[in-house]
Amino acid sequence: MNPMRWMLATCCDTMPRWRCAGQRVLLAAVCAGLPVGVWAQAPVALLSTAEAERFHLLTQELRCVVCQNENLADSTAPLAQDLKREIREQMAAGRSDADIKAFLVARYGDFITYRPPVRVGTLLLWGGPLLFVAVAAGVWRRNRSVPAGPVVPVEKSMEDNA
Repeated sequence: MNPMRWMLATCCDTMPRWRCAGQRVLLAAVCAGLPVGVWAQAPVALLSTAEAERFHLLTQELRCVVCQNENLADSTAPLAQDLKREIREQMAAGRSDADIKAFLVARYGDFITYRPPVRVGTLLLWGGPLLFVAVAAGVWRRNRSVPAGPVVPVEKSMEDNA
């Protein structure tokens, strides 16, 4: 016996007739819509081994704008899925990695790359850690070079605490 018929037969044996008919309609609608859902999730084009490696390396270099600490290759956010599809489409159109990165930087800013370019706008980003280390070293050196002075014992009596 067909598994679908068995499920419907057992369903209809235990439920009122009107409810079973409603479940049949619902099951038919779900089965009819299933191929559409699978088709909508299909990739744009099948990638060859070299293209798949290029795609993986490119998505490793790009940051997910939703997750922020995760690259596109590892992210499962809906926006990351859209970006991956966009990258596949651009790869199929014959664009280079530099062109794809330039497109995404124009759209989302330098934040999308893990290695933003050195420009006036990103100087603090690149020089900030060095500036922090220099200031910390200066403070440490100043504190070490200042003499503490002689230690003077403090005389306290029990009456001062009362």
